[in-house]
Amino acid sequence: MEAYTDFAKVYDEFMDETPYHDWAAYVSQLIAGYGISVPCKKIGDDVESEVPEEDQDESEEDLLLQEQNLVVELGCGTGSFTEEMAKLGYDMIGIDNSGDMLGIARKKMEEQGLDIMYLEQDMCELDLFCTAGTIVSVCDSVNYLIEDEQIRKAFTKVNNYLYPGGLFLFDFNTLYKYRDVIGNTTIAENREDCSFIWENFFDVDTNINEYDLTIFVKQKESGSDELFVRSMETHLQRGYTLDEMKAFIEQAGMTFITAIDAETKEQPTDESERIYVLAREHGKSMK
Repeated sequence: MEAYTDFAKVYDEFMDETPYHDWAAYVSQLIAGYGISVPCKKIGDDVESEVPEEDQDESEEDLLLQEQNLVVELGCGTGSFTEEMAKLGYDMIGIDNSGDMLGIARKKMEEQGLDIMYLEQDMCELDLFCTAGTIVSVCDSVNYLIEDEQIRKAFTKVNNYLYPGGLFLFDFNTLYKYRDVIGNTTIAENREDCSFIWENFFDVDTNINEYDLTIFVKQKESGSDELFVRSMETHLQRGYTLDEMKAFIEQAGMTFITAIDAETKEQPTDESERIYVLAREHGKSMK
């Protein structure tokens, strides 16, 4: 069953307490500390872009600077994190393989007057028109890559499309989280207009967590306050260890920089549930 179809319609409502703004601020700090991309212009500011706009014909140097400062988000979903990064001044491209999620992202972008390019692509088949100084992926999107070959292919694509010396920054849910924290648990939440039941089933042989979502959404156009439509989706995510991620990074040709516990902002431990990983492009030379 295809994921993020019916769930896309209520995704933002159930994720309304997710600290996207704080995540973006922290990721921006990491980019400033380890990366090569810089914001061009904050929304509402009168600061001039880093790229000169006087000439209609841009020089090669200008175009390279645009690529260096471009930030691409893989698994952007409905664009909430992408928007926060755009508001910080980054030139953003959001990529997701769910057309339903991207439809919502584009609508939100238009309502807020932002300029973001959204592309419907599988991250394993990443295909950009240029390189990017930074590629990011948050909210455990990488965990949807459940086979070794998938993650190697995605990471290799990332290295191919990173600007020389560019930064790959992603988070992932650990094997510990799926196996010892949420595996084989049931989560339910009830809202006025929608509800969901989230059942987790963890497989110790494959380290894959299957979660079955049952979603109930009130049909307002029906004229009845009592009519809810039920839909179901199945999602598969795989838990990884930090050592596995380091190996995938090296196999893809990138250089591992560091890892950070997403909760404590300290070095990861055996009980870290979500980890940020930073890696650098390797293999290209400046023109």
